[in-house]
Amino acid sequence: MAPNDSAGRRRTARYAVPVAVAGVAAATIGLVPALAASGDPELPEITAQQLVEKIAASDVQHLSGTVKVTTDLGLPPLAGLGGAEGAEAGKLMELASGTHTLRVAADGPDKQRLTLVDDASAEYSLIRDGNDVWAYDGASKEAVHSTEGGAGSGTAPERELPATPKDLAEQALKAVDDTTSVTVDGTARIAGRDAYQLVIKPKQSGSTIGSIKVAVDADNGVPLKFTLTPSGGGKAAIDAGFTKVDFAKPAASTFDFAPPKGVKVTEEPADAPEHGGSAAPEDLQGFEGLNVIGEGWTSVAQLTGPAGGVPSDLPSDAPPEAQQFLDALGDKVTGKFGSGTVFETRLVNALLTDDGKVYVGAVTPETLVDAANGKK
Repeated sequence: MAPNDSAGRRRTARYAVPVAVAGVAAATIGLVPALAASGDPELPEITAQQLVEKIAASDVQHLSGTVKVTTDLGLPPLAGLGGAEGAEAGKLMELASGTHTLRVAADGPDKQRLTLVDDASAEYSLIRDGNDVWAYDGASKEAVHSTEGGAGSGTAPERELPATPKDLAEQALKAVDDTTSVTVDGTARIAGRDAYQLVIKPKQSGSTIGSIKVAVDADNGVPLKFTLTPSGGGKAAIDAGFTKVDFAKPAASTFDFAPPKGVKVTEEPADAPEHGGSAAPEDLQGFEGLNVIGEGWTSVAQLTGPAGGVPSDLPSDAPPEAQQFLDALGDKVTGKFGSGTVFETRLVNALLTDDGKVYVGAVTPETLVDAANGKK
């Protein structure tokens, strides 16, 4: 995301301490043609630029299917980290760890449904039908209802974590610059569909991202599978793909929702901030303006907060898992900047200095220290 993008500023600020998945940066366009690999579907040759344009031009309005999402960021278990933020935050945090199955459906920009089906006895769903938006947690027997925009507004409810291959691919293709190589590498068969495989790799050293592979439907340009492999090797950090997909118009009843008997319903005010929108002032209390150091895949966001480094005590309403989470990730480091604590995962790392500065990015700890030392 470009350094001066307002949404990027909000997201970087909100996740200054790495307790969620950060968005991925991406991509310049190579011109390497795709040749069908042995055993994979034989498709006409296409360049990377043509394939990216195909994704951008895709105007699929209707789909339904099943998505399998596996994340391995090297994080401690995330269940329970929602704490006082409620069931919705906790459920979305769970997507940042382990393997999950989602049912998704869409009928244009105003009718969408996403259901987490890991536990058949405890449905968790996000539903939009016109201007009505519902978050329903069957386990806690709670539902939140809000009104966002109006029918035809095209404003979908925003959430903290992208969940489908299309969501993830769009994040990866938002920032196009010359620090990245993008090629087409063969074909694949995904969820019964022929697909080209787009491969995105950073040219710079110092990034935690090794490569991103996006399987793109050869017919309609919809991303069917997204795989992000860290530069440190090993299995994918994020792997999200359709196991079943249908581009026919879903039945209208798919988007119907009425709270079951006994469910506690909370009405969210119409003027409440959208989920995934800008952070509330209290979220950033004590922090000063964002500064982006470097460019491309090795860019580091820097904020200035209250001196004292990592707080020894979290707020009283924070779940105990939050403190365990921070303790498991933190390592002390020193440099010309002084001293601080690095919170390290396979993908997103952050340095909190004892004098109150925060450095965060999809970069190695060494790159964070260099940024703090003024070397970038």
